[in-house]
Amino acid sequence: MSRRNPYFDPTRYHHRPWGFRNPPGSPPGHRFSIELAREAAHFLGEIRRVVGHYPFPPEHVIPENEALQMLERINAPRKLTWLGHACFLLHCGGRVMLTDPYLTDYASPLPLRTTKRLVPAAISIRNLPAVDTILISHNHYDHLDAPALRQLAQRFPHALVCVPLGLRDLVREQGFRDVVELDWYDAHRDAELMITAVPAVHASRRGVGDTNRSLWCGFYLQVNGFTTYFAGDTAYGAVFREMGATLGPCDLGLVPIGAYQPRVLMAPVHATPEEAVQIGEDLQARRLIGMHWGTIRLTIEPMLEPPERFLAVDSPIPRQVMRIGETLALADA
Repeated sequence: MSRRNPYFDPTRYHHRPWGFRNPPGSPPGHRFSIELAREAAHFLGEIRRVVGHYPFPPEHVIPENEALQMLERINAPRKLTWLGHACFLLHCGGRVMLTDPYLTDYASPLPLRTTKRLVPAAISIRNLPAVDTILISHNHYDHLDAPALRQLAQRFPHALVCVPLGLRDLVREQGFRDVVELDWYDAHRDAELMITAVPAVHASRRGVGDTNRSLWCGFYLQVNGFTTYFAGDTAYGAVFREMGATLGPCDLGLVPIGAYQPRVLMAPVHATPEEAVQIGEDLQARRLIGMHWGTIRLTIEPMLEPPERFLAVDSPIPRQVMRIGETLALADA
């Protein structure tokens, strides 16, 4: 019998006796059907067919030496570097934060061709600036990269690591000492920085028999009056309107725009580019940057399609996509 959820609180909807679930108003999860099985078989066949194909133009990735020069050259109190997928380096108010550091070659426990990233991390771990805070949104291998965490712990053993419920022990095993677990809407305050874990519409699993045993989340980061929303990995759901009403506007939203086809499989866990913009509108974001695309093939939509659709949405919110390795100065809202 599965071990009971040690965090279970019957007053919280997303808590279950044996794990966690998505907020009310989320897309329904998968139920077995012939159609679902057919779609899954087609999906696996398509992934195998296109594995290894490199679809990106040369300018998609900035060489590491140029990325490092750009990072150093942009002298701004707030700046953002995209390292690829959902991994950003955020400088803000003297803090240096790293999100979902998937920085090694494979998004799986074994080196499989179908889970190998197409482009390397923009900046290698040995060349990263001093990181003091790491945020991990959930336990999927393309977000919680244990080999990368072990290397990061050797370089930055005193970094604060914030994780959702159920991941503290796993992250400590990689060598970190200061690991804080957060439930949805829990906040950790550290000098000028406040980190709030917020709901996401997703799932968790790292092996056999641990589905949804640990929580998944996004993060609100507040430093010196500047608020950044990092979505982690999420589908769209009614909870984002609640978050916008609860937490108020954010200056910058980092939202996932890729890995959405086929919808019968991905709708419960991944937003479309249009839904990513809707998340930004619900949260009253003043600026959006697309992520979770352009690094590894997870699904079957054309890999250059997400940014085209993201930028084409009719919305008043300014949006952009970055080159891997690019650094942007973040101006005041």
